[in-house]
Amino acid sequence: MASTSFNLKGNVFGGMTAAVIALPLALAFGVASGLGPTAGLYGAIILGFVASLFGGTPTQISGPTGPMTVVIAAAVVTLHHDLNLLAATIFLAGVFQIAFGFARIGQFVRFVPYPVISGFMSGIGVIIILIQINPFLGQASDASVLHTLASLPDTIITTNLSAFALASLALIVVLFTPAQVSKWVPSPLLALALLTPLSMALNLPVDTIGSIPSQFPDITLPTFTLDSFGVVIPLAFTLAVLGTIDTLLTSIVADSITQTRHNPNKELFAQGLGNALCAFVGAIPGAGATMRTVINIKSGGSNNISGMLHAVVLLLIVLFFTPLAAEIPLAVLAGILIKVGLDIIDYRFLEVWKESPRHDLLIMISVFLVTVFIDLISAVMLGIVLASLSIVYRITQATQIHLVGDDNPDNPIDLADKKARIIKIEGAFFFGSSSAFESRVNAALDIETMIIDISSVPFLDITAIFTLKDLLANINRAHINVYIVAKKEHQEQLLKVNVARFFNSDNFCTTLKEAIKKL
Repeated sequence: MASTSFNLKGNVFGGMTAAVIALPLALAFGVASGLGPTAGLYGAIILGFVASLFGGTPTQISGPTGPMTVVIAAAVVTLHHDLNLLAATIFLAGVFQIAFGFARIGQFVRFVPYPVISGFMSGIGVIIILIQINPFLGQASDASVLHTLASLPDTIITTNLSAFALASLALIVVLFTPAQVSKWVPSPLLALALLTPLSMALNLPVDTIGSIPSQFPDITLPTFTLDSFGVVIPLAFTLAVLGTIDTLLTSIVADSITQTRHNPNKELFAQGLGNALCAFVGAIPGAGATMRTVINIKSGGSNNISGMLHAVVLLLIVLFFTPLAAEIPLAVLAGILIKVGLDIIDYRFLEVWKESPRHDLLIMISVFLVTVFIDLISAVMLGIVLASLSIVYRITQATQIHLVGDDNPDNPIDLADKKARIIKIEGAFFFGSSSAFESRVNAALDIETMIIDISSVPFLDITAIFTLKDLLANINRAHINVYIVAKKEHQEQLLKVNVARFFNSDNFCTTLKEAIKKL
């Protein structure tokens, strides 16, 4: 009984602490998205509750995050603030995530190379920082990084000094609040609690959040036309992929702290359901939030009760305390979000960039630049392609092809007398090494018998199989006898695709000695 009571107490404290952290961030992300603070709050409430209720990571806290907000802000501009199209985009993103869960795609996220994740996360951190420059200086926010940078000289000239002072103070508070204090009062909440009354008392001429409806939001029906289909689908898919990566990376972090193992596909189903429901109330979608999840765990949260409670506490704040939130200066939220952006940047990779392999550094920089200046989904795709090409190159370089002829003193037999050669491949036999293997064989057709030894090959892909077929065709035309030394499973694999009858079971051997006896 004592253990149950302790768990309940820990989950209650963890959920309430996570709610306190989530409040200013939900407001800030809602404003940054272009849909307003209410959209951020209800995104945290709906997704936070549904993902905790049905999810596969018991300690995870879900809600609006920086990466998702960046895409939503771009979608708001692209769709010209059409709420029905935005709702359709968010709904379809949720449906995609549910489909990812049923397709069991979740477990593949852990195979995304670290340089891709590093460049992606650092790029998102920089985007958040850059798009907060305008509100930090007291100007209207701009979702375009390039436009923000291009108009920076004019923005600096028209700086609202009151807003700049508040934003600077907020940034100082969130950066330098002692750990002993932030343990009890999170630094973002402390910044709001100190600077909002200060702004009100001095009657500073700064923009504030403004009125927040304290009643439940109106229902928004997701609708789109065939003309908008080509725009909505890519945005929805981007949100789904981004939310998937963001969530499952957070799940991995939670696993490492709690020494548990999450269910990635169940988590994707829950995230997709929560985000799909967000669409009907005009809320912004989200994902698993790393900082809030870690704080929940450190505060005692151990199961899904803490996540659901965090959502309930946020709902009570919306229903009963919105007049206070309405006075929060946008500049203060900008200061808080710049700290969020700084936290997202991957300093672990930056600390070792000089010592890191050149190809990994190239991948990281490429993904970073594409993330910041083009778009997020292109960055991830580019990173995966570059990483794949890099690993193919390294595997190919590690593959050894040996041609054993009469000039080799280590011959198992006198190959010159037998007019035979042995060609052996050690390493991966796949599309990356097939061309080199084919060239070596074709250069050694001045014999009567050839033994192709692929017994050390761990796997064969279809390119390797077709390469063998082409080689056998050349060897047959040269009237050369051939024996293939291969594992039983590789022999069966070759015979299964033996459409043109190139492979004959009589020519297969399981060991090199067996092949040599046939000479």
